[in-house]
Amino acid sequence: MKFQRIKGTVDILPPESARWQALELVVRRVMADFNYREVRPPIFEQTELFARGIGEATDIVTKEMYSFTDMGGRAITLRPEATASVVRAWIEESLGKAQPLNKLYYIGPMFRQEKPQKGRQRQFYQFGAEAIGADNPLIDVEMILLSLEILKALGLSDFVVLLNSVGTPASRALHREKLLDYVRPLAEKFPEVDRAKIDRNPLRLFDSKIEVTRSLMQDAPLLADFLEDDCRSDFDLVQRTFTDLGVKFEVDPRLVRGLDYYTRTAY
Repeated sequence: MKFQRIKGTVDILPPESARWQALELVVRRVMADFNYREVRPPIFEQTELFARGIGEATDIVTKEMYSFTDMGGRAITLRPEATASVVRAWIEESLGKAQPLNKLYYIGPMFRQEKPQKGRQRQFYQFGAEAIGADNPLIDVEMILLSLEILKALGLSDFVVLLNSVGTPASRALHREKLLDYVRPLAEKFPEVDRAKIDRNPLRLFDSKIEVTRSLMQDAPLLADFLEDDCRSDFDLVQRTFTDLGVKFEVDPRLVRGLDYYTRTAY
């Protein structure tokens, strides 16, 4: 029998592996410059952690997770992302007691059972950062600056920073009611893949790449009109700070994120 790699995975061989190492060195150097320290959570966790953390109605949870029952009868999932694991570790290990602000980063493989295509595999690699313990919009500014420094260190310059505020669960709930009033009468006009989002997570319709959906959403109510005063002032501070720092950006009121734990500034 001839064994082959499983569809959706790749072998990272020399000389390409050397380029991966160089990229990872840049990430680690910039993270250290911003005083972020590495955390290495497990590759698999309890399924419920991701279902609750990411959102039970998200595409990741409903369609893409590699889940199984282990020999102890526990529901286990290979991590589709790492934020939920990092927050679980922060809580379980009581990191907040040692110091109020924990600036952490991770780098490693993630797993999502989706259609393999160029630049998108079922085992893929991701790095990210979490600043836990500071309720300050300037942390959002720092996180975006960190991302920009990594891109610049890798030689990229021709990119645009897009900003939006996705509010809080309370403001999104108000917006969801008005959004459903708008999209439900149009439901039959949406492509099937996006029609399923209407009741599950209508905010994701703004994220569609399908031209028909983008056209239908052109006059949809925007989340920006439902933000609480503190969300609005936080977002104003983020924009003023980037202006003061000379960082060029554009506000995109249709920019949303696919994971339920996102609040306030998105980029």
